Amino acid sequence: MARVWQHPFLNVFRHFKVHEWKRSTKEGDVAAVMDKTLKCTVYRIRGSVSASNYIQLPKTSTQSLGLTGRYLYVLFRPMSAKHFVIHLDVSTEDGQVIRVSLSNLFKEFKSTATWLQFPFVCEAGTSRKDLAGVAPPAARWTCLQLDLHDIVLVYLNRRHSHLKSVRLCANLLVRSLYTSDLCFDPAVTVAEAQRAKLPVTPMPREMAFPVPKGESWHDRYVHIRFPSGSSAAPSEPVQRSYSPPEAVFPRHMPQLLPRPAAFSKSRQDSTSPVVQMLGPTATCRAPSASGPLPENGLSCECTEVSCVVGSSGRSQEPSACVEATDGRTAGHDLQASAHKLAVVPTAPEDVAMHEPLGRKQRRPEAALGKNPFQQRSFLPDPVLRLKGVIGLGGHSTKWALWTKDGAAVVYPCHAVIVVLRTDTREQRFFLGHTDKVSALALDGSSSLLASAQAGAPSMLRLWDFQTGSCLSLFRSPVHTISSLSFSGSGALLCGVGKDPHGRTMVVAWGTDQVGRGGQAVVLAKAHTDVDIQAFEVASFDETRMVSCGRGSVRLWRLRSGGLRSCPVDLGEHHALEFTDLAFGQAQDRHTLYVCGRSGHILEIDHQHMAVRHARRLLPTQTPGSSLPRKQNFSLGPGIAISSLSVSQTTCAMGSEDGYLRLWPLDFSSVHLEAEHEGPISSVRLSPDGLHVLSTTSSGHLGFLDIPSREYNVLARSHTALVLAVATSYSRGQLATVSRDRTVRIWDLATLQQLYDFTSPKEAPCAVAFHPTQPAFFCGFSSGAVRSFSLEAAEVLVDHRCHRGAITGLVASPDGSFLFSTCSQGALAQYDCTTTHCRVQHVAANVVCQDARPGPNTLAISGDSRLLAFVGPSKYTVTVMDAASLDDLLRVDVSTLDLASSRLDSAVAICFGPAPPSHLLVSTSSRVVVLDSTSGRMVRELSCAHPVACPSLALSGDARFLLTAADRAIKVWDYSTQAGPSCQVYIGHSEPVQAVAFIPGQQQLLSVGDAIFLWDILTLPEKSPPGSILDSPGAPQTCEAGLNTRQLEDSVLGANGLPRRQVPVPSQTPPPQLGMCAGPCESGDGAFSVSDEEGPSEESHSPKGVRQPSGPPVLVQKEACGAGDGAWVASGDPWVLGMPPSSCNQPRKQGTWSIRRARAQPAARPDSYKHFTARYKSSLTAKNVSSPPAGAERLRLKAVVGYNGNGRANMTWRPDTGFFAYTCGCLVVVEDLHSGAQQHWLGHPEEISTLALSHDAQVLASASGCGAAASCCQIRIWAVPGGSCQQLLSYHCTAVQALAFSLDDRLLVTLGDYGDRTLALWSTATYELVSSTHLPEPVHGVAFSPWGAGELACVGQGTLTLWLTQQRGADVSLQVHHRDPIPEAVGAGELTSLCYGAEPLLYCGSNAGQVCVWDTHAGRCFLTWEADDGEIGVLLCAGSRLVSGSNTRRLRLWAVGAVPELRRKGSGARSSSVFMERELTLDGAIVSAVFHNSMDMGVVGTTAGTLWYVSWAEGTSTRLISGYRSKVNEVVFSPRETHCATCGDDGSVRVWSLASMELVIQFQVLNQSCLCLAWSPPCGRPEQQRVAAGYSDGTLRVFSIPQTAMELKMHPHPAALTAIVFSTDGQTILSGDKDGLVAVSRPRTGMTFRVLSDHRGAPISTIQSTSKEYGDFGVEGTDLWLAASGDQRVSVWASDWLRDRCELVDWLSFPAPTLMEVRVPGALWAGRVPAHLATVCCTPPQAPGCPPPSLAAFCPWDKALLVCAGLGPHLEVVFYSLRQKQVVDKIPLPFCAVSLSLSPGARLLAIGFAERVLRLVDCVSGAAQDFAGHDDWVQLCRFSPSASLLFTAAHNQILVWEVTGC
Repeated sequence: MARVWQHPFLNVFRHFKVHEWKRSTKEGDVAAVMDKTLKCTVYRIRGSVSASNYIQLPKTSTQSLGLTGRYLYVLFRPMSAKHFVIHLDVSTEDGQVIRVSLSNLFKEFKSTATWLQFPFVCEAGTSRKDLAGVAPPAARWTCLQLDLHDIVLVYLNRRHSHLKSVRLCANLLVRSLYTSDLCFDPAVTVAEAQRAKLPVTPMPREMAFPVPKGESWHDRYVHIRFPSGSSAAPSEPVQRSYSPPEAVFPRHMPQLLPRPAAFSKSRQDSTSPVVQMLGPTATCRAPSASGPLPENGLSCECTEVSCVVGSSGRSQEPSACVEATDGRTAGHDLQASAHKLAVVPTAPEDVAMHEPLGRKQRRPEAALGKNPFQQRSFLPDPVLRLKGVIGLGGHSTKWALWTKDGAAVVYPCHAVIVVLRTDTREQRFFLGHTDKVSALALDGSSSLLASAQAGAPSMLRLWDFQTGSCLSLFRSPVHTISSLSFSGSGALLCGVGKDPHGRTMVVAWGTDQVGRGGQAVVLAKAHTDVDIQAFEVASFDETRMVSCGRGSVRLWRLRSGGLRSCPVDLGEHHALEFTDLAFGQAQDRHTLYVCGRSGHILEIDHQHMAVRHARRLLPTQTPGSSLPRKQNFSLGPGIAISSLSVSQTTCAMGSEDGYLRLWPLDFSSVHLEAEHEGPISSVRLSPDGLHVLSTTSSGHLGFLDIPSREYNVLARSHTALVLAVATSYSRGQLATVSRDRTVRIWDLATLQQLYDFTSPKEAPCAVAFHPTQPAFFCGFSSGAVRSFSLEAAEVLVDHRCHRGAITGLVASPDGSFLFSTCSQGALAQYDCTTTHCRVQHVAANVVCQDARPGPNTLAISGDSRLLAFVGPSKYTVTVMDAASLDDLLRVDVSTLDLASSRLDSAVAICFGPAPPSHLLVSTSSRVVVLDSTSGRMVRELSCAHPVACPSLALSGDARFLLTAADRAIKVWDYSTQAGPSCQVYIGHSEPVQAVAFIPGQQQLLSVGDAIFLWDILTLPEKSPPGSILDSPGAPQTCEAGLNTRQLEDSVLGANGLPRRQVPVPSQTPPPQLGMCAGPCESGDGAFSVSDEEGPSEESHSPKGVRQPSGPPVLVQKEACGAGDGAWVASGDPWVLGMPPSSCNQPRKQGTWSIRRARAQPAARPDSYKHFTARYKSSLTAKNVSSPPAGAERLRLKAVVGYNGNGRANMTWRPDTGFFAYTCGCLVVVEDLHSGAQQHWLGHPEEISTLALSHDAQVLASASGCGAAASCCQIRIWAVPGGSCQQLLSYHCTAVQALAFSLDDRLLVTLGDYGDRTLALWSTATYELVSSTHLPEPVHGVAFSPWGAGELACVGQGTLTLWLTQQRGADVSLQVHHRDPIPEAVGAGELTSLCYGAEPLLYCGSNAGQVCVWDTHAGRCFLTWEADDGEIGVLLCAGSRLVSGSNTRRLRLWAVGAVPELRRKGSGARSSSVFMERELTLDGAIVSAVFHNSMDMGVVGTTAGTLWYVSWAEGTSTRLISGYRSKVNEVVFSPRETHCATCGDDGSVRVWSLASMELVIQFQVLNQSCLCLAWSPPCGRPEQQRVAAGYSDGTLRVFSIPQTAMELKMHPHPAALTAIVFSTDGQTILSGDKDGLVAVSRPRTGMTFRVLSDHRGAPISTIQSTSKEYGDFGVEGTDLWLAASGDQRVSVWASDWLRDRCELVDWLSFPAPTLMEVRVPGALWAGRVPAHLATVCCTPPQAPGCPPPSLAAFCPWDKALLVCAGLGPHLEVVFYSLRQKQVVDKIPLPFCAVSLSLSPGARLLAIGFAERVLRLVDCVSGAAQDFAGHDDWVQLCRFSPSASLLFTAAHNQILVWEVTGC
């Protein structure tokens, strides 16, 4: 009811009676005046100081207006040549008050958590160089319409509640304020709207401005709607046809800057959103910006995102990797200098987007004067990978945490978070912070990690601890967060820090939605005047917290959105300084332990808020004991305790005296103590209480193993900035010097410290290793140069020939000389050929005295001949003879750039390898390369860094140049002469002091705040063209034994290459089953011994014939026969045939009878349990040229999806962690912790089922029978290595189930309803030992867990128990007994089974009953109704039973009473069996595996989803998600953090590329989504959109951050088949099945142009790219193409903002002969589902329709078109738009159905209907073919970085990693 009195609108001035000034207040010069324009009284507010002249409503700040209207209308006029300010206080639903300010005084947009500042711009047709400023002289009355709901939601991710207060400050005239929930159009009156029947809400008469008759509203007034993209605001052009534009629409549209245009040199006009008032010359066609969220305009690429859903625009923290583009070419989407960078954080001042004004034009390519088209990247990209970090802390050394399993520790190293495994010392990193990490917290399950960085304001990141991806990034309301604490569940995060005024603030965030795509939200915050040193959330109650500090211990509680606290009465301890606290564990959880700097330990009962015990640690000792004893706290000074940690039995304490002590909880005596080298900062007991982790302020990290009483050092660190570095390749060591006055030697392999030399009186400045002896040299600030022995760890010699601090130190590579320089300008030469080096020469005043100490102020050439240094002045570089010190060359670097207005000075130098003899000099503005002989400048790298580069290094092969400045390092492709490109890596939080390559290794170092070790990811060396190894199918040299050779030969056979060994027949007698290289007509191309197509005499081929081309394969010689022909003659259908070894040959008549019986199609039983392979019209290609091992350009990285069409096709072993499932024809083995996948390839068809042996060493998989094979494949895999050991073939249609016996000696395979055979195999030899033909379909089989010789089958109406009998070497199957289903059950079929406690067997039926059988007595004694549908899955362990059905229900039953009910026989009742839990999933249950406790398990459904089920929590968590229907498109976000896919099921799914986890899903029912497009990078990241086209002709635009549909259009009458955004993101081009191309604007929802040039043929491809405005002789900045199914391609140039579109070229190709291209017609029906297709519906067996027309712009040359499927030949055509002709062709083996070009290397990916993916190198023409798809490859797409390739085969998505790029 609160809103009723405010509806439909409220006049605020009238309601609050402003003229009386009782409920409002005025200050300064405020007066009521008569306005001539409005002809009414208005209020004039003027004055020189805006803050002193204002009107405020309500009167005081404690009151509230309580106005709930969504829109606020401000009717005002700015005073000419004056500034004004409007302040609004808006209250949110969570009680937060947000200040929204608008003023023409503001220069740029600014935001905090509680304040938004919007610049108000008045433009009167002037230049936009200076947007903000005073109002123009002709300022007019303005209707400012503010959407408070959208402002608060979009900018701060909060919900608007009401308007609290308003303050209108000078200088302006204001008529009144109005609030309403309605969006009024001020230009339309009520009469006009009624007369024209306009669908708008006219402005009420009371609010309207007067308009003289005959004049236009827009000629006199201004209307501003902000934000302009408000969802409730009507679209501008929709009503165009109803009335003249001037009658309906404001001619002066509100603008949000920046506009989507090319960058200018100034950054101020392209960084912030502003409210803009346009002048009279502005036209209504000027577009609004793409969105309201502020961000810098440079395009960025980031390897992680904070969150996809609900991301806020407040944070302008730069991303971890930035792709900088030249400001002059960014508008044309040209990549300029820096390509994809490293996954390391960047500081705001490190990247180009934060450079000062005017510096952008001085980028390397601008200075070089090169065409941007000539800039290229070097590969691989990235070329560096962070391998290891040496360092600890940075901001504080107190943060080191255990993981939940105790296997690893987590600690910060400045801006990097390190996870270190304690057993292997392996490191992994969390990268993204731009300043030092000040606090860490890990939730109870080690799944969520929180980190905060120092600075104002403090930025927080929430990480997925398992994957390392950043889930959320948000700004804290406090400055530097000093403490973080998670609740046990991870749903609550609390932080402590200081506000801008220095007061302590506690903030509580809700984090429960972060893992689901949401953001962390502030639940409460509170200020306090007490000091807080430690803060912790109680593990037993997430609403309770405790803090301690100087003089206080406080208990906190979160209640009703507020944080409240109360102090604990400390009594006489109230003045103590407390440092840390810990809750007691388990039974002791009511006790709180607090320690202090005075040595006190308090035990506090936090329930009664009272001190229970007080103890004190004193330094006094008992006689003869070294351990401190307890004394009263009144005796003397105590030992300062800095940290404590408590387990169930032990309390660990760390003190400032360096001791770690372990006490019992009664503190009676010390159990253990360990002395450290410095004061202890923190201690942490591991979760199992067996290890104690400790850190010290001296940079040590280690843990004490309590059982063994051993201390293990994990890491050591410098405690100050590292100044210099040196490496010794021969010893594998690294030396560093630091401001902490230490010299340390490290092992490069383990990164562990070997030696530590401390110099307390003088600081070390420089270091160098002796090249040949075990010694190193160090220079000090006193001028001393000392030589240290690494063997004796002592000083060998001390030279003091310098009077100033050492600035340079270098040894000649041959070990002859050592050179040093000092700050007084002296140069010294030492003879170091002997152990004790001696001084040879000292030259005074030759070195620059202004040079600061650095690693590159002195350099020596690689041949030890030349010495170079900066001097005598900073403008001169001198080159000397290293032996004689004679001057050879002096170069004045200040005169190298004559055009520069300032003098360049030399900063650093280094020699390049000889020849050529180059000297690299880093100056104050660039890096120049000089000829060291002549001094001539060879080349230059201008603006290598924004500041001078004090360190640089060149690799030994002269391939990479490494430069460092500030906090960034750059790797340059030095081998490229013209415009070398670079990659930038930013991870240091302080300036980088030195960089160096490690000689002879593919690694480099960078030092500063910490020591970073990087791996260099160089490209593999290519074989010479034309060599054997260069060919794609070249065989590899084999040095392994027979098994390896067999496997290789299997690959060779699959590729059509000759085998290395010829099959040699043996003399053994002929059996029924023979050994051969592969199954009959198998899809993998393996050879068979006999090539017959039907029964023949050759079926008696010898048993010993072997083909050593792969794993042994058992092949049924009868065409899908079921065994011996004697089975047919038998009268009893259950009489078994003899084992194969007892028969000589099959009888032809019996074989024929079986074949005729099998030829009749069997009726599918009424059971969903049977596997039915999806129909595939594609055939597997033969003679595929697979690449040689190790030379593959593609590596299968991930498979997205799970085959819900399979049955029991997932297995999980909780004890070993082995987890495998199937997707198509692949077996996917996935690590549930890391998400890493292995892929086992080999099956030619879709896999139906899996089985894992009991010892988890063998996995069996079975695939269906395809058109190319007459029998199914059963593959036996070795789990440890993932290799296929055996290949079996017996069943002819599909394998229904697989099972291993209890002792794993036997494997049983069950055929489906069409095969009806049961086969038994020996796992020792994998020979068929017995088989039988079944009279009716059997649905399931299982071995008994009590005896290896018993198994059970369930089927139609019966339960059959079998026994295996062994006579010598022969094994046979015998029916033990068959038990029919009791009539009382009423079920027709038993569909599932599982064994329980002996002798129970549980069976599920198709009617939903569960029957319990006594296998000893052979009777069913208990039945109960377990479900409404068919039960397909049963699992039993202990007293619990799990049932899964086709009703999507999964149920947990308590069956502990069933063994007792067995004794009652048929009189047993099911009332003792009850259901404990129930879950409903997204599809029928087809597979399930549970832990032995039945508390947790993994379940698969027909929806293609794998769920993790926890019965204890009653929850189901999605593990794997995939498609059930066909995937039609995949697109990528501009920064390659996410990708989106669409499918025939109508869904659009957004995935995280880092983890390939589903993030968002948009679902449209009863429609198919056929095409997809992601908005280009010119828009802001907060406005990322995805456009999708559907089969009903609709086009929908989805907002990724808001997870909502923004727009729905219907531009086509037929199904959409292609869609693309224009390069500026303001226009959408879409094509349909009828050949129409529509051009629409997503902002307005209007289709303003339709092109019908391709009418009559479906549009298969639309692609858009950028071009120069006048390129190709036509105007326009967009170049786009459209390809249709009639072999035509059109190329257009357009400028959609000017409504221009011109045809550039038109390509028509002759149609191919349909008889020559036999492809299924369903593939080319415009990608429209079968029920919607009206063209090209030729059946698969008939000649197909023309292949799809594929066309794309060439990424490396946009003047080239790459086409496939056009013309009569199978080839890829390269067509030049400039030459108007075909310039190149690449032949193809098959018809291409998909095409993608790499934006990086010149690679071409092509998908074929023959299930083959081909990768073509367009430079060399080499091709590589890849298998793994189970259907035609209808889709292939390279990612924007060219590092990934996505392919799709029906519903299967494969992610390939592109190597060598």
